[in-house]
Amino acid sequence: MSMEFNQKEIVDRARRDLVARIGLSEDEIAEESVEQVDFPDAALGAPIEDEMSAQVITPGWRIRLNAQNRSYEYRAAGRQLRLVNFKGGNHRI
Repeated sequence: MSMEFNQKEIVDRARRDLVARIGLSEDEIAEESVEQVDFPDAALGAPIEDEMSAQVITPGWRIRLNAQNRSYEYRAAGRQLRLVNFKGGNHRI
């Protein structure tokens, strides 16, 4: 069994996280885009406070979801998922 999530699994996980955070139903959240990107570090370019991370190019996905005309950005690589700049901070999911 692979230790990495596939694209559908990671998008579904991001959608479930956003549902829990903003209190909408899944059908009120639209998928704007999912793109493969290379992040500048192991924290996917979105470190949480006081986090140290390896400075190594990390391939992954940038996921943009939309709810009530607001865009939310998630970043994913392997089994890691992060919400970027939500209420002023980055969050590890």
